[in-house]
Amino acid sequence: MTFQEQIQQGIPNQLPQPKPYDTNINHAPKRKEILGEEEKKLALKNALRYFEPQFHAELLPEFKEELEKYGRIYMYRFRPDYEMKARPISEYPGKSEQAKSIMLMIQNNLDYAVAQHPHELITYGGNGAVFSNWAQYLLTMKYLSEMTNEQTLTMYSGHPMGLFPSHKDAPRVVVTNGMMIPNYSKPDDWEKFNALGVTQYGQMTAGSYMYIGPQGIVHGTTITVLNAFRKINKEPKGGLFITSGLGGMSGAQPKAGNIAGCVTVCAEVNPKITKIRHEQKWVNEIHENLDELVARVKKAQDSKETVSLAYLGNIVEVWEKFDQENLRIDIGSDQTSLHNPWAGGYYPAGQSFEESNKMMAEDPELFKEKVQETLRRHAAAINKHTEKGTYFFDYGNAFLLEASRAGADVMSDNPTIGKEFKYPSYVQDIMGPMCFDYGFGPFRWVCSSGKPEDLQKTDEIACQVLEEMIKTSPEEIQQQMKDNIQWIKGAQENKLVVGSQARILYADAEGRMKIAEAFNKAIKNGEIGPVVLGRDHHDVSGTDSPYRETSNIYDGSRFTADMAIQNVIGDSFRGATWVSIHNGGGVGWGEVINGGFGMLLDGSDDADRRLKSMLFWDVNNGISRRSWARNEGAVFAIKRAMEMEPNLKVTLPNFVDEDLF
Repeated sequence: MTFQEQIQQGIPNQLPQPKPYDTNINHAPKRKEILGEEEKKLALKNALRYFEPQFHAELLPEFKEELEKYGRIYMYRFRPDYEMKARPISEYPGKSEQAKSIMLMIQNNLDYAVAQHPHELITYGGNGAVFSNWAQYLLTMKYLSEMTNEQTLTMYSGHPMGLFPSHKDAPRVVVTNGMMIPNYSKPDDWEKFNALGVTQYGQMTAGSYMYIGPQGIVHGTTITVLNAFRKINKEPKGGLFITSGLGGMSGAQPKAGNIAGCVTVCAEVNPKITKIRHEQKWVNEIHENLDELVARVKKAQDSKETVSLAYLGNIVEVWEKFDQENLRIDIGSDQTSLHNPWAGGYYPAGQSFEESNKMMAEDPELFKEKVQETLRRHAAAINKHTEKGTYFFDYGNAFLLEASRAGADVMSDNPTIGKEFKYPSYVQDIMGPMCFDYGFGPFRWVCSSGKPEDLQKTDEIACQVLEEMIKTSPEEIQQQMKDNIQWIKGAQENKLVVGSQARILYADAEGRMKIAEAFNKAIKNGEIGPVVLGRDHHDVSGTDSPYRETSNIYDGSRFTADMAIQNVIGDSFRGATWVSIHNGGGVGWGEVINGGFGMLLDGSDDADRRLKSMLFWDVNNGISRRSWARNEGAVFAIKRAMEMEPNLKVTLPNFVDEDLF
């Protein structure tokens, strides 16, 4: 069968042969056993309902073995034989170009060079899934190949519920992931209901089909690192940045450090992912000996070298060793997946990666104890360095939150509302006041032709737009504009593409609209092929996350989720090609509500109309909320937006004189 025929087939009429377990692939750890006997039976019934009854007798023992062996039913037998990668949009079967663009993005999320655990359909973060099993993937791709622009596919946590009649301006796909009744969002609830096959953790851009590999966070990390050095009034050259995590999103850190121009040390416990990042040239060197690492760092500092060093081992060992050696750390953070601390997101010190994975599945309570013990050590070592002048910031991975729950010394001596921890989150200190309040966030696009020359052309178009805009930009956003022009000019030489021909660029509403409009015009003129627009959920408007995206909201509303829900509803009737809303994301199940979108630009007048309507709302929704929280940068930005658009009228806050109290 051809690739197109396999897509159109969906779940096959005859059972494919079982597939051997590929040990060369980076696999998800075994999930802990959490289902009772009746619940296991229910999980098997739920899995078998995708298949005709005549296959149940053969599949039942196989699925039972998967559930016992891996803690989940992945249906490995049904993994496609074709190469998993984003193909040019013209190679996908279908009646709708919009649907084809979604197929492209789904396959990009599962590309072996992009996905963290591709055979388990997990893109990043240890549990950020596109689907829960391979039957869902097959059925979804079949539906997309049949869809017209008068239909909408509804996705319930990876399960394609079906195609429903709609209209051409409706989203082609509406995605929800993990949308639990509030009292059922504890970590063990995810373990249980995911094992039953009825919900999943979509992370932020995994279950939204908008992940573009580590590039997606390189730009934001670069901005963060540059501004962290600006905060301590030091040039990055010769400066030392210490962090950990080389997995999906965190794999961007050493690359960002190189772009910023500092010395980066990033610890990682997983040998496979460390090797992958080195092969992809996202990290320059791998070290396994602490003494050698110390000597290498000192040499790099002395010569003001720009270099990224991976330490294959636990990050706690690095912090403690550098303290013993009195090695000066300028800025520090952590980007392990602490939203998922008990299932592979963070590993305890003092034991091997393999020992930890075994303990995680067989003795989860002891594993939890070891993780919390390590978090206390981790925080204690950081505290020693900050007393010597290190600037430490929480990178929105729930490090401070989980450390506090473990009893670590991370709480402020003089807490105020929204500033309970000893250290700020990077959103509170950097991204919130400098970027999000002014509307700057991670706008991204994918060239659906798959041609590198199209990506280069879009880079040039985006650069031209920004260089024209900066001529009349107000002083308040000049630094942001300069940083982004510098970024896009260096994007090609930094070789950021993994998987699809994609790019990310921090831009405000005006910038996003003007860049998108210029893309659509170039498509209409035949200069480039169609372009898929999107963004990270880690943005101005899409996410309500009290310890990350909305951590610089101090009016008491940071624990509300109105903004994210309003955002996805507003995007859906203003022209998005697909929309998504998730429980979970980068800081944990039950800790955040986040939404995203995708939009196909095809050169049409319809696309031009939609992009202007949707992108304006998608950013200014968040700016209006941030301005109402009395964030001064956002008040400036929303007043400017109202001057540009007469139909925008936003309620502005009145400021209260503190002396009155």
